[in-house]
Amino acid sequence: MELISVFLQYEFLRNAFFAGIMVGFLAPILGVFLVVRRLSLIADALSHITLAGIAGSLLLGKHVLFFAGLNPLYLGIIFSVGGALLIEKLRTVYKTYQELSIPIILSGGIGLGVVFISLADGFNTDLFNYLFGSVIAVTRSDLYTISAITIVVTILLIIFYKELFFLSFDEEQAIVSGINKKLVHLIFVIMVALVIASSMRIVGILLVSSLMTLPVAASMRIAKGFKQMFVFSILFGELSVIVGLISAYHLDLAPGGTIVVTAVLILIITIIFKKKR
Repeated sequence: MELISVFLQYEFLRNAFFAGIMVGFLAPILGVFLVVRRLSLIADALSHITLAGIAGSLLLGKHVLFFAGLNPLYLGIIFSVGGALLIEKLRTVYKTYQELSIPIILSGGIGLGVVFISLADGFNTDLFNYLFGSVIAVTRSDLYTISAITIVVTILLIIFYKELFFLSFDEEQAIVSGINKKLVHLIFVIMVALVIASSMRIVGILLVSSLMTLPVAASMRIAKGFKQMFVFSILFGELSVIVGLISAYHLDLAPGGTIVVTAVLILIITIIFKKKR
């Protein structure tokens, strides 16, 4: 308890802790649908286009007064949602090879990010924190933004749960029953984009997709049904975030790495547990 109580003594640690709790809840829930629908690479594509938005905001902050005082998270969210919309557009362009839309956006995001970073004369501390997460970098503004995204995404998940469930397991039957596949999928990828953008302060842009897939992979080993997958995914996600944040603070490490390593260890334990049973 003493290890956790430290996070409640200082405001910057409270911001990181509460933001981490929300991210640990949202990322695995959306991750379940991503994994079941075999779309887990979308998280990687959107995280890289988000990197371009963050790097662009930091670059503009050096030359434009307005962006100097603007939270880079906002432009990152715009790029992330824009990337989600582009993926959907490209899926209609390449109807036979829809999966091509993901590497196109991923490659474009990396390219834009590298260009913006080069123009900004390389990495700085702020960009490094966005890449790998930071316990001390989460501001009150970030916390408010993540809270708003958590509320919006949770409401949308409640409203569209049945549609997402049917599309995940029986797409043809869902379409026949009158579900608007394009609209539901568009809303879903926008939700993923919002969660990825909100997670980068804690987990880091380069590692955020891990928090969407590793807890789900672990839960699949022991869950006996779809609803149990949600429960175990959230449990493992929260455990990874809490243990990762505490380890990162006390060992002076980037939280993204410690969170992902914790998630990997949980996955290994569930695999061993399943084999022994």
